[in-house]
Amino acid sequence: MKRVAALFAVFLLPCLTAWGGAVTVSVTDESGKPLRGAVVFLEPAPGTPSLPVASAPAVMDQIDKAFVPQVLVVTVGSDVSFPNSDNIRHHVYSFSEARSFELPLYAGKPADPVRFPAPGVVVLGCNIHDWMRGYIVVVPQPLFATTGEDGKATIGGVPAGHWRVSGWHPDVAEHRSASGGEIDGAAPVSAASIRLALKRKLQLRRAPAGRTTDRY
Repeated sequence: MKRVAALFAVFLLPCLTAWGGAVTVSVTDESGKPLRGAVVFLEPAPGTPSLPVASAPAVMDQIDKAFVPQVLVVTVGSDVSFPNSDNIRHHVYSFSEARSFELPLYAGKPADPVRFPAPGVVVLGCNIHDWMRGYIVVVPQPLFATTGEDGKATIGGVPAGHWRVSGWHPDVAEHRSASGGEIDGAAPVSAASIRLALKRKLQLRRAPAGRTTDRY
């Protein structure tokens, strides 16, 4: 039986390596508290080839005067549509370095989506409703995940090579991602940890609920 198990392990290991390893990333704040909703992603270290990136269409909706989802993760080159599902008009904009754009006051669905050609965090706002905040995280590779209640996320299918681990959260200071070091994709299972410094959370006052007859 031990001989069979040993032979099975010999044949299984190359298969695991071919399919890629997995990394579990733990994200906490400065006090060590797990952070839910953090985006973790990988990018190749020098000497490791990049993966081919297939851009995919995505949707950032506007529902009940809020961006839905609040955080959207897409790969470089993806097109994002901005439908307005409210019965009032919105004016969506971003002044972010990764992608600045403006969708003047509109209802329904704009004719054309917006393309995001560079990695980075794009902060969204509405000129009419100041409390509306949304985020599009543009990652360089299709290797990303979002942390759960325990502050952990697992990224699978990591190819062999050295990969840099980064993390970001909507409450992080200056919307900058933080490094979690490097992992070796050839290892069947890896672990990384990231500690994020959060900014003081300011909540802009929202208009009273139920005012569905507003023009804007």
